[in-house]
Amino acid sequence: MRKFWIDTDTASDDAVAILMALRTTDVDVLGISVVAGNVPAEQGAKNACYTVELCGKKTPVYMGATHPLLREPEWAYFFHGEDGMGNMHYPDASLTLAKENAIIAFIEAVRAHAGDINLVTLGPLTNIALALRIAPDIAKKISMCYTMGGAAVTLGNVSPAAEYNIYIDPEAAKIVFHSGIPLLMVGWEHCMGDANFSANEMEMMRSFKTKYADFTLDCNATAIETNKNWLGEPGLALPDPVTMAVALDPSICTERGSYYVDVETVGEATRGMTVVDKLGVTNKPANIEVCWKIDIQAWKNLLYERIQ
Repeated sequence: MRKFWIDTDTASDDAVAILMALRTTDVDVLGISVVAGNVPAEQGAKNACYTVELCGKKTPVYMGATHPLLREPEWAYFFHGEDGMGNMHYPDASLTLAKENAIIAFIEAVRAHAGDINLVTLGPLTNIALALRIAPDIAKKISMCYTMGGAAVTLGNVSPAAEYNIYIDPEAAKIVFHSGIPLLMVGWEHCMGDANFSANEMEMMRSFKTKYADFTLDCNATAIETNKNWLGEPGLALPDPVTMAVALDPSICTERGSYYVDVETVGEATRGMTVVDKLGVTNKPANIEVCWKIDIQAWKNLLYERIQ
């Protein structure tokens, strides 16, 4: 049984990614830590608990950081709706938050399962940076960290240079990227273009007539419209589920490589930019891996399987 830990700022695409992991039979999600990002951490925790309960699980959900390390939070209501879930306003789950702090719980889980735990991050990296500052030894105890964040081709979705998760807390991302943790950066560009779900594909998903397929489409209602009208994309883009798909089946990432990658924290126009030294011009040693290409049909097929 593979052991996962999910760190999330749970909004609509995060929720689908969580669902994918919880509905994978050979994966044991040890815990879900919530961080401020798309929505306040309190709302993210509510959304995570609802998703866990929808899947018939009792996976513990922990409250983490409510603010970035040094900056004021900036919410993504414009993209995910005022509740982060497409304005569906789902009811409160009967599942309640675990009492332990997310950062402490994460550290304890990594140490208890050293070398045998996969971390999947779906939001700003505040929780993970704090954990690494408290317990730097955990970096080498994590089997692999799959991070939905950054843009290897520097095409941002919240600024011309930056992806949202990194932009919100670039200082945290810089700490994590340089911590020695084995990390694969799956940039948001992998959900663009043909990786979107078209109108026909969404109609097929609806035809599954399962609560999981309906949830996937319903909670992303706002995201679908914003994706089309604001970013000019063709349909439903799911960046967090793409990263989860790679974590569940690493072969979905068909091209990857190790590079020196830094995070811009001071630039006015480039805050949160992930600077990938693909050509090695800095002569600095590689610190993380970067996913360059994915098998788009394989990623879609994996999602179809999980929501039927």
